[in-house]
Amino acid sequence: MGYVNRNRQEVLRATGQPGNDHNQTIYVLRCGECGHEYGANGSDIFQRRCPEHDGGAAGLAFEA
Repeated sequence: MGYVNRNRQEVLRATGQPGNDHNQTIYVLRCGECGHEYGANGSDIFQRRCPEHDGGAAGLAFEA
């Protein structure tokens, strides 16, 4: 996928699994600073911050 938002969070892949926002699916993101991987709704990607070290909201659970 490759998109990187302004907070250096890169989209790795779509999971096809339902998110927790209306009509959204979960995408796997990776932090460009620490490498932490986590799930996020597609509608949130543009503004996400790393939940591990940058005060971002907790990531969504996803199946590998």
